[in-house]
Amino acid sequence: MEAQKTAVDAVVALTGCDRDAVTAFIRRLYLAGVRDPKRLTFKGLQELTRT
Repeated sequence: MEAQKTAVDAVVALTGCDRDAVTAFIRRLYLAGVRDPKRLTFKGLQELTRT
């Protein structure tokens, strides 16, 4: 859970995007097995650049 919080805080701080949208995306990654905060942050940033 701490990994999710760290990743959400980082992505929101870097992008200023909606916290709820970022949280939902990162939660899906976390449930899929990604547990590293750096990896969650990187994947979150990648996804936000696609939208």
